[in-house]
Amino acid sequence: MTTPQPVLKGLWHPGLDKLRAEIESNLADHTEIGMSLSIDVAGESFADVWGGWRDAERTVEWTEDTLVNVWSTTKTVSSLALLMLVDREQVDINAPVSHYWPEFASQGKENVLVRHIMGHASGVSGWETPFHYTEAFNHVTSAARLASQAPWWTPGSASGYHATNYGHLVGEIVRRVTGRSLGQFIADEIAGPLGADFHLGLDDSDFSRVATIYPPVGFDLADSLPDAVDASKSDLRAQVAAKTLAGSIADIGLANTAPWRRAEIGGSNGHTNARALNTIFRTVTLGGSANGIQLLSPETVDLIFDTQTDGVDLYLNLPIRWGVGYALPSAGVPFIPEGKTCFWGGWGGSMVVMDLDRQVTFTYVMNQMQPGTIGSDVVAKYFDIAYRCVEDLHT
Repeated sequence: MTTPQPVLKGLWHPGLDKLRAEIESNLADHTEIGMSLSIDVAGESFADVWGGWRDAERTVEWTEDTLVNVWSTTKTVSSLALLMLVDREQVDINAPVSHYWPEFASQGKENVLVRHIMGHASGVSGWETPFHYTEAFNHVTSAARLASQAPWWTPGSASGYHATNYGHLVGEIVRRVTGRSLGQFIADEIAGPLGADFHLGLDDSDFSRVATIYPPVGFDLADSLPDAVDASKSDLRAQVAAKTLAGSIADIGLANTAPWRRAEIGGSNGHTNARALNTIFRTVTLGGSANGIQLLSPETVDLIFDTQTDGVDLYLNLPIRWGVGYALPSAGVPFIPEGKTCFWGGWGGSMVVMDLDRQVTFTYVMNQMQPGTIGSDVVAKYFDIAYRCVEDLHT
């Protein structure tokens, strides 16, 4: 029996036909299994599309309301939550983290500032080993472990990507200030008011909508996990990278389990689709509000673009320029345009880009992960085609 060809559904601006052809080609040749993509330009939807399959066997179609685990794209929403507290003057990014979370001052972290966490420069980029992934499912106890650690490098001196624990650090500040978990705050203050289908801590009733996520072709987890951290290494970057990886979650199959879906891991287990992400982040692109809902003031949006670190990230080993909560254009991610643009993506290729100069919000999610550190060749090509098409429409 021949597998039916996937049909790309949704709304398109006719000027994006080249992008549509590229996506349809990738679905047809199995580069993609299933995906959704959304583009907003100055408050107008230019694309809101989905297609393909939720499973590799191609038996269940990817539908309008399909959700998928988006790995580190989750961090974009976690950052927004904390920025909302900054906007409300409940959190000062220049204050010590311990002002809100007193236990965090231990082991020489009394001078770690909120902005150091938001710029991945706190010195606490993972859990000290021994670490088992199930520990991260309990936010309170795993955050307490982070508070008890000493920093792995001088806080504020460089970035070291907070791969899995970013949401635990941000989330504990949110919890201490508001009395609500990060997932509950996002539901109450972001997803709910905007009607955005984003979940940090997924209800069992939504499991039937979730696409299975698959590793990149040829991916070998053993190649990514060190057997042990060699404390004798003199190179700080090698030490930080090994410790961060050893003290993070790197099991792709875990994302397809019920305990993972139910947990609130603000660095990596958001479940959503491209439309929901675009609904959330066009507020940032448009100066802090959209459709009558204001999440941030223009002044707080500007704060995102205050460079925190600019150099080779100790974990990612790429030149990354970090603003407050988001990356800014740099040589490490060449497909992101220069200007007032902020972004981040998830393991395997999901992506959120907010271009304030051109008023473009681009969001993409998928279930077939691709090779790459930030983004992938697939999303980079989608993005490039989309930008050229949008520019053509405005010339």
